[in-house]
Amino acid sequence: MPASVKDLILILQLFSPPDLALQQGLYVLAVLISLYPVLRLHTNQRREPRQPRITGWFKTISALLLHAFSDEVNNVEAWPSGLGGEERAEEYVQYICRDIDKLYRLLGLPDVTSNSSDAFEYRRARPILTTSRLNCVFCPPGDSNIVPTLRRRRWDKIQTVWLLDSSFHWVEADLLVGHCPRCFADYYPDRITYISGPGTQTRLQRLEYDAEFLRVSKHGIWVHKRVAVAQEKALHRFHSGWSNFADWVNDCTEDPDRKITNRQFQRLFLEHFSRRLLIAHGKEAAFRCEAHPSSDLLAAEVRKVIGINGGVLPKSTSHGCTECTHVKRYRSDLVGEGAVLGSNTDVANATEPETVSDQPDSTAPHSLPPNLPEILPQLEAPAPGSPRGSIRMTVMDGKGIKHKKCALDECEGPLCNYKNGRFCETHLGLRDICGIIPCGLPVRHPGALTCNIQSHINWHKQFENRFSRLSFRGVQRVIRRQQEATEGSGQAPRGPSLQVQLQALGDTPGDQVVHTFKAKTTYCLQTVLRVLNNIWEGYPDSRPSYIAYDDACDLLRHIVTQNPADLWLTTTKFIVDAWHYIGHRATDILCRTRCNPAPMDGSQPDLVLTELDDNGGVHQTRAFNTETAEQLNSWLNGFESQLRQMTDVNYDFFVHVLMLIYAETMERRIESKEMELTEEFWDRVNGFEVDG
Repeated sequence: MPASVKDLILILQLFSPPDLALQQGLYVLAVLISLYPVLRLHTNQRREPRQPRITGWFKTISALLLHAFSDEVNNVEAWPSGLGGEERAEEYVQYICRDIDKLYRLLGLPDVTSNSSDAFEYRRARPILTTSRLNCVFCPPGDSNIVPTLRRRRWDKIQTVWLLDSSFHWVEADLLVGHCPRCFADYYPDRITYISGPGTQTRLQRLEYDAEFLRVSKHGIWVHKRVAVAQEKALHRFHSGWSNFADWVNDCTEDPDRKITNRQFQRLFLEHFSRRLLIAHGKEAAFRCEAHPSSDLLAAEVRKVIGINGGVLPKSTSHGCTECTHVKRYRSDLVGEGAVLGSNTDVANATEPETVSDQPDSTAPHSLPPNLPEILPQLEAPAPGSPRGSIRMTVMDGKGIKHKKCALDECEGPLCNYKNGRFCETHLGLRDICGIIPCGLPVRHPGALTCNIQSHINWHKQFENRFSRLSFRGVQRVIRRQQEATEGSGQAPRGPSLQVQLQALGDTPGDQVVHTFKAKTTYCLQTVLRVLNNIWEGYPDSRPSYIAYDDACDLLRHIVTQNPADLWLTTTKFIVDAWHYIGHRATDILCRTRCNPAPMDGSQPDLVLTELDDNGGVHQTRAFNTETAEQLNSWLNGFESQLRQMTDVNYDFFVHVLMLIYAETMERRIESKEMELTEEFWDRVNGFEVDG
């Protein structure tokens, strides 16, 4: 017969120290119940002949019980005088273990000698989902200087919901919503909804950023935060989208009748990363949106706050590590280190710098722009004890990850229908016009893409036969086979290409026919001058000393031509990364004199270091790794197939997520490899440490 509350009180009196806290005593009882299966194993082993009285199972029970008292071992007040906490804990463990079988009978548990596998089933407590707040965050203190307390909503019954808990099990849970009777705000476990203003019934919400549970469906489906963290790790490590992760979770859960849908895991992704992104961008306090928004609306509102087609992680503007930030160097440092200064057109550590002259247009000289500022002379190193300063380099590159947009080339608008649509909302009326431009005739019947002209119909039919079943994976497969065929023929390998042959339309070659038969894609995800200005607009003092870019010379030429007074010309030097510099024109004077990634003539001592070879000779090497952007691009390649199918809002949101994950990964890598800027580094920067 199960033990009653009266029996539990008696058990505590018989088996617990008189001065032990009630909470600790109840915890010991809970541990005893959890140890019941171990006692069954002990009893079963004792059935065999010649078994010890104290088996290994019984020793385990003693050790775990002793651990249950561990919180009180060093608490002198919890034990009677005369014995130390550790000695008293061991005494009571021995006392409990001496009659532990009788104790289990008092607790009403089944006979330990039963061989039934279901002799005892441990029942977990039913989770309760409620707010962690006690008082209203909107209402001011009342007459007694007391902030209004939260009540349970009078019209609410206890709501039963389904919860995917931290151990990936489906359990029923009880949802309780807090309510402020003064301002009518409702407090959910993961959000607060409130009336937007006097005289209105519109409700807004603010997010709870430390929520343990997240709602993923309006039909009562909740998920523990640890599941969202697991989803984040799967995205990072395995490039898993929410549909793949949903399938994996459904395969692992033990309830065959309850499955979580792809849409619900997409919602979990948005709920989790909305909070992560808003905190990372410092926007969590100000963020508000419509109460209980749809997934699309939540993603759009978060994107609006952190950046549309761009954004800045504030922490990244002050980033510094030993790979990107160095103590300022001077020409006299190179001379003092024994460097042999050479030509400005050489690249330190380049394998074949002479190949730059093999470009087709290498004989055509390119003069310097007339408005280019003069090169400032290199200063001598300051006197010992004087500040030397520091420099920081940023490496950037473009990335061709696209998403769909309006079928008109000149329009960048998002599609109204990303499943099978072609136009943005502005050009939606073009659905009724022939897709061949500039035909302009109406389509031959609703849903058709061309007019009644037979040549237009035939051309569109050939286009459909060629592209209707073309997928991203299919394009990759075709490109791979074309490259394999090229390599097999002994020809020089070329970049990715997809050779498509379409018949001519009249006098127009097939590849030059302008049409709107399918949605176009954005050009690429890349950093250009406009984006640079957006990034550092709010952080002018954080502009890097150097920016490495594969086309830095043309970017510099563009800046000088468009605005000779641009602040970039006085704060930052633009250099070409070492790999692309080898392929730039030898006659481009601007590239050779201003954008050399490691000039060997001492004009940019910050970009080179000196090393001793095995023979004691001094060689100049590059001070920075200018290919770090390629590492990011390589990582992004794993998400390309997912990004291509997204709407413009989800695309931006997902890219923000990827950049956040990558930035945090790099910070952990820097910390694990001890590449942080130390106090010794700043002492050298400020001249507090004398070299040598």
